[in-house]
Order: sequence, then C-alpha cells, then structure tokens
Amino acid sequence: MTKRVLILCSTIDGHTRQICERLARNFSAAGLSATIEDLTPSSTIDPPRFDAMVIGASIRYGKHRQEVTDFIEQHREYLESTPSAFFSVNAVARKPEKRAPNTNPYVRKFLGTISWHPPLVGIFGGKIDYPKYGTFDKNMIRLIMWITKGPTDVNQTFEFTDWDAVDAFGKNVSQSVKGPLPAASGHMVTARVA
Repeated sequence: MTKRVLILCSTIDGHTRQICERLARNFSAAGLSATIEDLTPSSTIDPPRFDAMVIGASIRYGKHRQEVTDFIEQHREYLESTPSAFFSVNAVARKPEKRAPNTNPYVRKFLGTISWHPPLVGIFGGKIDYPKYGTFDKNMIRLIMWITKGPTDVNQTFEFTDWDAVDAFGKNVSQSVKGPLPAASGHMVTARVA
C-alpha cells in the first residue's frame, strides 16, 4: 500500500508552494503519494488520513504565520507519533551560515516557542520579488535587505533557494516515511538538512 504524505503549505507570496511542489515530485519519485494543502486560518485538515506530514512555512518580518503555530499545537500528538518534518523559507537563509536550525535566528526562535520537536528540519533561502510587492512591503523589505547587506534593487527579483538542498531534504523525508534502510546498505538518514 502506498504511503500518503501531507504537505502543509503556509505561504505569503507563493514561493513556499513551489518548494512544496518540488518536494511532492520527490515523494512521488520515491513511491509515495503526496498531497499539498494550504494552511490558512480557515483550513480544515484531518491529519490521521495520512501516514506522514511535512509542514512548510515562509517568514515575513521575522515570523511564521500564527496558523502554523496553532496547527502544530493542536496536532502535536499526531506529529510526534508519525514521520514528520518542518521546513522554513526565509531570506536570511540566503547566507549559507544561516541554514541550520541553531544558526537561523527565526527558526531557532520558532522552534523554542512550540512544543513539537520536528525530527527533520530544513531551512531554505526564499525569494524577494520586489516588483510584485505593494509600496509598504517593498519599502520594508528593502530596508531589511539594506540593513542585512542583501539586494535592494526594487526593479529586480532575487531567488535564493538551493534546490539541491530541497531535493536532499525530500530524500531524507522519503526515507523516514518508508522506514530505515537495511543495515547492510551502509546508509544513514541525516537528522537535519541545512
């Protein structure tokens, strides 16, 4: 029987959904069935219908959306009893040294505020699409980028996602869902992917 993976997506501008879609393709290639659902304040999601769950969330102004925290707290028991993973998408992760749970300030803070301890954590650089933003967001994000020495040209779009890292994360999640490799294979599943 094919195992089913639910990918919950909390996205603001759509880039996190693109990462979720890439993961879904990875899961399908690994023989898993993947379903992507948007996580919004009005979502009605029934986790026990699935064999595993991945939660992907973007950051805006230093925080993940409240519905991510609310969902995790409401379904913590399920998340702890089944293969599960979490990934964050943020512009700080454009810097290689900020792609680990203990070095990315937003993820470190977030993981410290929730009761779930995801066994697999991915942190991916996001996308800044200045032409798409309204005036307020464009100016605020530009200010943040200026302070953190990031790109500030408001006529450009900048993508920071390491797609190889997304694929590696997907392989680790697939392996955790399918079960451990036989001892003779000599492979180990990495607990964290940066």
